[in-house]
Amino acid sequence: MMSRISAFLMDLDGVLYVGRNPVPGARECLELMEEKGYSFRFISNSTRRCRASVAKRLSEMGYRIQPERIFTPSVAAIERIHRSGKRRCYLISTGDVHRDFEDAGIALVEDEADFVVIGDAGSNFTYERLNRAFNHVLEGADMIALEMDRYWRESEGLVLSAGPFVAALEYATGKRAELVGKPSPEFFSLALNDMGVNPQDAAMIGDDIITDVGGAQRVGMLGILVRTGKYRPEHVERSGVRPDCVLDSIADLARWL
Repeated sequence: MMSRISAFLMDLDGVLYVGRNPVPGARECLELMEEKGYSFRFISNSTRRCRASVAKRLSEMGYRIQPERIFTPSVAAIERIHRSGKRRCYLISTGDVHRDFEDAGIALVEDEADFVVIGDAGSNFTYERLNRAFNHVLEGADMIALEMDRYWRESEGLVLSAGPFVAALEYATGKRAELVGKPSPEFFSLALNDMGVNPQDAAMIGDDIITDVGGAQRVGMLGILVRTGKYRPEHVERSGVRPDCVLDSIADLARWL
């Protein structure tokens, strides 16, 4: 099954680390992949950090990964906004992800927005900010969802992600958000095109049966599920998605290379 694979896309949270803890053997697996000449990129639905901060955090865990190898939904959203010829964005987020937008020349505004962009904002999902987003959309702004995950895992347990809040705005406005993170086919294509490989020559490794495995399979990639991070056997059973391979962790990939 792996013999035709020349490139890998990998999730970060739940695959390379869980909370603040690196997954044992993950770094060694990446080094082996590099040694054997596999291409790989990191495709994460993380929307709290800019690419440079993601790379810095990985470095603190012992990983050596350049920002250019990391694809987050903000990269896809910026490309989408640039294509429109417009520049005014109302961003609901937390952390320093705003730096990706500012560095790309996107104006982050409170009024007269062309786009409402929603990421995982944590405690910034206040009534006031959601209501302002609601009114921007009613006034004609396009709505972009950086991701639509229902939840993710922190050190203390499972926490709500952006999906439930995007769904609330869709319900209130009667308009659909454009998803630019996983499992959007365009998001997978950004990273695949950067490596110059076709979907049938690549595999996605993730801990989310829907966004990682299901999303990858829909674009023609292999979907590899790991039992770290948010993995729950009951969720896999209910999903209707069948992974091409299930590993205890990414470290087990080494024996397939």
